[in-house]
Amino acid sequence: MRRVRMGLLAAVATVCVLPAQALGHTVTGGETLSSVAAANGLTTDELAAANGLSPDALLVEGESLYVPYPSESGGGSSGGGGGETGGGGGYVVQPGDTLSGIAASTGLSIDELAHINGLYVDAPLVAGTTLTTSGTGGGSTQAAASTGAAPIPTNETVSPGEVGDIAASENVSPSLADAVATQESGFDNSLTSSADARGVMQILPSTWDFINGSLASEPLDPASARDNVRAGAMYLGYLADNTGNDPVSTVASYYQGLGSVQNDGLLPETQQYVDSVLSLRDRYRGG
Repeated sequence: MRRVRMGLLAAVATVCVLPAQALGHTVTGGETLSSVAAANGLTTDELAAANGLSPDALLVEGESLYVPYPSESGGGSSGGGGGETGGGGGYVVQPGDTLSGIAASTGLSIDELAHINGLYVDAPLVAGTTLTTSGTGGGSTQAAASTGAAPIPTNETVSPGEVGDIAASENVSPSLADAVATQESGFDNSLTSSADARGVMQILPSTWDFINGSLASEPLDPASARDNVRAGAMYLGYLADNTGNDPVSTVASYYQGLGSVQNDGLLPETQQYVDSVLSLRDRYRGG
């Protein structure tokens, strides 16, 4: 997860078929996230979030980008496939939706919609979840869980046994979690990558926030090496659930991003990462 391509929306809301309110863009030589975003009336952060990338990610010539329409890419449409649910002021998030688009369509400010649902105003949305669009309820659990928005590197190490035990408690293969922890950090929680991935499992702040708010049953401690491992294990479990428990796709998605793997296949460097992790997994299994 230390690569810049490991991000939130790539793991949670990207689909192989683009929705009606989206464009596909093939990256050409010299293009950057900012240049593609500007050409399509988006901010760099919006385009990065829609593709599960860090805003400072470097683009690879030939790869495909998901380009939502500005503003209206979210819940602005109200007919046909709109995500309104019956009664109670709920909206089911569709692929490509943004908080700003849904807010505009419901007459709320972005801050109001975020507050009602316990979200950060710049938080990516998870397709299929329901947002409260009226009243003041909902979201308190996620708001509490999101208080630590980024893992904090600490001078701690954990053992393979500790990682395996934590993974097992999350119904994740202990040997796989040990392999990822070895590959990513060598069990060292003090590491921060050039892409700002942090800790034993090398988790990006945006991914940590998603795990903390959507996967964890209680808030994770950003300064705990064990909770960094727990977050990584939960995320591996999430990816396994979304790849049919295929170990190659699960490991590849941890490194490259689920959406990118689904749309573009494994990049050469991802294949090397997968080969290394699965080799380590086999060693831990045999130990």
